[in-house]
Amino acid sequence: MSDPFAGAASGLSGPATRHFSISPSDSADLVVRPRALVFQTDGNAVLRDEGGVDITYSRYAGDVLPIRAVRVLATGTTATLIGWI
Repeated sequence: MSDPFAGAASGLSGPATRHFSISPSDSADLVVRPRALVFQTDGNAVLRDEGGVDITYSRYAGDVLPIRAVRVLATGTTATLIGWI
């Protein structure tokens, strides 16, 4: 497959180039820190930021949350999430 953008840097305002499944955990940080989270299902996601603050976000399937979360906690998270990098 030809990629006319292969030599271009995407930066944070460009499209993501990789994605991965998120496995919520109350004890482990994400292995890869995403540039955004995509909600695959309606529900809540409890996210920890780099300052250690936990906040619950309620979203619908298809929403993109442009937050670089450090952890997605299992307790309170009901949505299925995908990370974009």
